[in-house]
Amino acid sequence: MIILGIILLIVGFVFGISILWTIGIVVLVIGLILMLLGSTGRAVGGRRHYY
Repeated sequence: MIILGIILLIVGFVFGISILWTIGIVVLVIGLILMLLGSTGRAVGGRRHYY
């Protein structure tokens, strides 16, 4: 999710599409939250790791 968020941010910035920029930020933040929860040992949605 983190990589997808970064790709969406780049594409949205290069082509000037603001909705891709917004979706990229949201996906990136969700990916970072899931990564932090997984790294603390807390299972999220039945999975320990999201990568």
